[in-house]
Amino acid sequence: MKHTLRQVFHSGKFIVGFCIFVVLLLFVFIYPLLITDAPLQIIGQGTFFPPGIYVGTYDSLNTTKTYTLNLENADLNRIAAKLGDDERQDIKDWLVAFGIPEDEIDIANTELLLDQWKDYYEPDKSFPGMTFAKVRYYQRLDKSLQGLLSKEGVFIAEKDLETDALNEVGFVYQNDYVNIEEVANVRYLPLGTDNFGRDVLTELVRATGVSLQIGLVAGLIATLIGLILGLLSGYIGGFVDDAIMFITNLFTVIPSFVLLILISYSIGQEQRGAFTIAVVIGLTSWVWTTRAVRAQVISLRNRDHVNLSKLSGHSIVHIITFDILPYIASYVIMALILQISAAILAEASLSILGLGPRTTDVPTLGLMMNWAMIYQAHILDKWWAYFPVLVVIALITFSMNLMNTGLDQVFNPELRD
Repeated sequence: MKHTLRQVFHSGKFIVGFCIFVVLLLFVFIYPLLITDAPLQIIGQGTFFPPGIYVGTYDSLNTTKTYTLNLENADLNRIAAKLGDDERQDIKDWLVAFGIPEDEIDIANTELLLDQWKDYYEPDKSFPGMTFAKVRYYQRLDKSLQGLLSKEGVFIAEKDLETDALNEVGFVYQNDYVNIEEVANVRYLPLGTDNFGRDVLTELVRATGVSLQIGLVAGLIATLIGLILGLLSGYIGGFVDDAIMFITNLFTVIPSFVLLILISYSIGQEQRGAFTIAVVIGLTSWVWTTRAVRAQVISLRNRDHVNLSKLSGHSIVHIITFDILPYIASYVIMALILQISAAILAEASLSILGLGPRTTDVPTLGLMMNWAMIYQAHILDKWWAYFPVLVVIALITFSMNLMNTGLDQVFNPELRD
């Protein structure tokens, strides 16, 4: 046993795959201990907040201590943050549609561009081909550009409850800064929020854990069914072999994913929990394991040690358990690894089609992809809603396939160095 483990951990491919998989597992287990938020908790009133550090505006204004920093290009940075290249081009498009000659518009001249915008922009005006969403976008853009070139600060006013008059209670200069460590409410969202305003990273960690559980349950079920049927078919032979292979061939003819879709659809949304989906995937994924195990057993059943066990009067269960199973144990482990990887991909495929676990229960990697597609994150260029999910799925399958390849090099005599 020690020699076998030493061989396994001398395989470079297995070590790389194993390390990637362990890092993912550690992240799944440790992150919830640090961030205890529920994975489906809505924290943002809006959709697709970009990644970044979010600071409470109210708390930053009421921070006990402010600092005066005379930073170069601070005003240019402020302008660039609200008036980037895309916004400048959008302003130019509106002005051209309004009737301003294109050669009179210089998008590089911020002051001239904003003056033209202030003189000609009409909030309720639309042009042929302009959608209502685009009209609203220009209204929001106009609001964000108010006072952009101003060199003055802003007053902080408070309403008098008796007279409804506004009384000045403070003034914020443009070179006033606060230390983020001294602001009461700060939230770091490294992957932003999704279409429901939920923390994508927290959701992703939980979804990875759930998808791994689905893969493990489905893989164990498929491998166990395939192992039992393959052992019986390969060793007993005869009618038992014919019956098992008939059923196996029947399932081979019917595409397993089509069968999976039909079963998932028939179950209904309310009954489709994560465990249910795992069981369904496991019950439809055992075919190739059965055929592979059967082939291995056929090559072993007439070996000398098996014939000796028969002559000793041992039962079929004893022979299969002690004389055949140990010789194919390494192959069964490799089959299990591939089954887990395939089950995770199957769940993701089902969920993208809307046939995965119920959406109000727990997130899965497939459900996150489904939500991103429904709300057009890939079209709106909200990469943080779907790209990290793709990376995690790729890492899981890549690591497991590397481990499987490494084991194959260790246990397969034809590939052994």
